[in-house]
Parts: sequence; structure tokens; C-alpha cells
Amino acid sequence: MKKFALTISFILALSPIAYSQISDLEKSALLDLYKSTKGTTWNINWDLTKDVATWNGITVENNAVTEINLSMNNLTGPIPTTIGNLTSLRHLNLGFNKISGTIPAELATITSLVTIQLFMNQLEGQIPAAIGNLKNLKELVLFNNFISGNLPESIYDISSLEILHVSSNNLTGAISPAIKNLNHLKTLSLFDNAMSGVLPPQIGSLTNLTELSLANNSFEGTIPVEFSQLSKLVTLQLCNNKFKGSISQSIKNLPKLLDFEFHSLNDVEVSSRAANPITQVVSISQ
Repeated sequence: MKKFALTISFILALSPIAYSQISDLEKSALLDLYKSTKGTTWNINWDLTKDVATWNGITVENNAVTEINLSMNNLTGPIPTTIGNLTSLRHLNLGFNKISGTIPAELATITSLVTIQLFMNQLEGQIPAAIGNLKNLKELVLFNNFISGNLPESIYDISSLEILHVSSNNLTGAISPAIKNLNHLKTLSLFDNAMSGVLPPQIGSLTNLTELSLANNSFEGTIPVEFSQLSKLVTLQLCNNKFKGSISQSIKNLPKLLDFEFHSLNDVEVSSRAANPITQVVSISQ
């Protein structure tokens, strides 16, 4: 009998692990996402009769949703505002879908977020003005959408940011000198937008950068000589802008630079590459 009692106690102790008890508010937020993005037509949908922890792409820890990874799953429709109720969410990956509408402002209230990956969708409107509230954010990956407007000023407050990849959108405006605050940045990819203005020399203080992709915009002026401080830079894409003058030889001679393209309004040379160029590959962590 004593052995039986111990067995029952062990099973009861495990029950919170076996059966996640997320709040009704969080479960409702997931159901809103399911309905809003036509869950019944997903490539892999959810069995709503089963425990949330068994749903494809959902990670539950300590009875709270901490990750949503539904990339390449045929989500179609907008992200509901109730996503803001997932207050323990750390990772959000909805890339390679057909998500439309705008990025909900409520997303910027989830201060636990470490990664936001919404690339290759049909999102419109602007990046939420309060994005700077996400002090733990390391990756903001929004490339290949229809996002417009300027980079919000608050984005320069996210000092933890390592990847800012918002290429192939409709972004306008200039890069603020406040870019210097993003001193952990490894990837700054803004290519194929409608951004303009001169490049702030403060970019040269981002000494952890390995990729700086600013091609296919309307940036003007000269290339700051401070770029020669970017000793870890592997990729430097500056072509198809409105730059004037030549680029410093010290930038061309950066020790790790393998993928380099630049030309100015008065340049004959269209591009210059190292002897063993590489094809630019975007690596998105899962």
C-alpha cells in the first residue's frame, strides 16, 4: 500500500508537466490567431480538443506560452491584437506565410520578446512606434513585406539588438545618428527600400557588424571614413544609391570583407569584390 501511495504521489507531481494549464487569456489569444489566419487551411493545423502544449509550433513552459513557430504554414490573414496577451512570449516566427494587415501595436507590449520574425509576408503599415519597449529583443526580421514609414526613433533604444533585417519593404527616411546605441548589432540590412539622407558616421562605432547592406535606396553624400573601424565586416553592400566621391581604401581593405559593392554618381567602377566573393546568405535562427 505504501508503494502504491508513492506511485500516485509521483504521478500527481508530474501532472503539471504532462498537462499545461495556460491561462484562459493566453489560450483565447492563440485561438484568435488560429481563427484570424484561417487555421483550418494551415499546412499543419491544431487539434483544438487537445492540450495546447501539443499544438504544432507552440512551446509552453511553466504554464505559459513562450514560443510560436508557425513559419511556412500557410497562415493567411492579420495578426490579432490579442497577441499582446501572451506576456511570456520570447520567440515569434511567422515567416514565409501570407499574413496581411499591420504589425499590431500590442506586440510592442510583450517585453519578454527576444526574436520577432515576420519576414516574407504581406504586412503593411508602419513598424510600431513603441517597438523600443522591447528591451530584450535581439532579432527583428521583417524583410520582404510592404512596410512603410520611417524607422521609429525608439528602435534605437533597443541596445540588445543583434539583427535588424528590414530589407525589401517601402521604408523611407534617414538613419539616425542614434544608431550608435545599437552596439551589439551584427546585421544591419536595409537594402531595397526608399530610404534617403546621408549615412551617419556613428555607424562606424558598430564594431560587431558583420553585414551592412544598404543597397538600392536613395542615400546620398559620401561614405564616412569611420566605416574603416568595422573590422568584423564580411558584407558591405552600398550600390544603387546617390553617393558622391570615392570610398576610402581603408574600407576596401577591411580584413574580413568578402562581399563588397559600391558605386557613386561620379564613379566609373560599378562594383569591387574580393578575390573570393561569397553569395550573401541570410541566416535566421530558429
